[in-house]
Amino acid sequence: MRPPTPPAAPPAAERLDRFMARAVAAYYATRDPFGAAGDFTTAPEISQAFGECLGLWAAVTWELMGRPDPVLLAELGPGRGTLMADALRAAAEVAQPFRRAVRVHLVEASPRLRAAQRARLGAAVAAWHDDPAALPPGPAILLANEFFDALPIRQFVRRGAAWRERWVAGGAFVERPAGADAPPLPAEAPEGAVLEVNEAARALSAALGARLAAQGGAALILDYGPATGGFGDSLQAVRAHARADPLAAPGSADLTAHVDFAALAAAARAAGAAVHGPLPQGVFLQRLGLASRAAMLAAARPAQAAAQLSAAHRLLAPEGMGRLFKALCLCHPGLPAPPPGFEPA
Repeated sequence: MRPPTPPAAPPAAERLDRFMARAVAAYYATRDPFGAAGDFTTAPEISQAFGECLGLWAAVTWELMGRPDPVLLAELGPGRGTLMADALRAAAEVAQPFRRAVRVHLVEASPRLRAAQRARLGAAVAAWHDDPAALPPGPAILLANEFFDALPIRQFVRRGAAWRERWVAGGAFVERPAGADAPPLPAEAPEGAVLEVNEAARALSAALGARLAAQGGAALILDYGPATGGFGDSLQAVRAHARADPLAAPGSADLTAHVDFAALAAAARAAGAAVHGPLPQGVFLQRLGLASRAAMLAAARPAQAAAQLSAAHRLLAPEGMGRLFKALCLCHPGLPAPPPGFEPA
């Protein structure tokens, strides 16, 4: 669910979530931000083992679903198509019935990234969509890696006995009294506390939960943020792999915020879905066998062994992406067992 196309000229002042939506839409419309030559590197670009493990996760989950044929395999925000390419290759090698049943759909609004996905995946993709709501009906397995963090947030600041909302004007924050359209806010909070609310993320999680509860399937969300909500300002921008001012030159840097996994889980449960997690990404990927797969790749390609093992360490280690990043699964409540990686410890 990418933000809408930005207006020709920004308003003099706009609410933070509208500013963020406009900035993110402009950013993804004009560039390929991934990799060493871009602004940031995501897990599928770090190691092929990541996408392979998710492909096999999807195949086992499909078995738990009763092997529906066909089954929708959809990715939200698929980047260059790297994750999906690795997932499909792994499925074709060890889970051929699942691969034959799969119909791949990608949710991507950027024409530039769609072209990259088309070049990598070709006829493997049945269709592209601008929004998850446009996905066809039926049992589905959905993957969302670093998708929710780019959805726009609102920020509220505690001043005295009241909450004020952050707007953006002239490249800086301005505060206005929280209006009637503000979500429910805590009655008590420390002076200066910042509360972030991602209404778009909650709405999407509710929509996915309702779909899965009614039509069957599972959604795997991998992103970064705390397991439980709280106060704090997590808005950030990255340009050329370095921190940047999130309010300056909108559309020129990657703009994200921490995902509130507790809020996503609550929205999906309220819509009728079962929820597993969140788990630290390192724990989840260890359970899927990513370390073993990386060791196999290192043994098969001795010249790249150090790089393969370093990439796995980055994905798994608490000091890398293993702790801050989380895995959350939404699924049909009738699934006979927890999806892979979410089994009780």
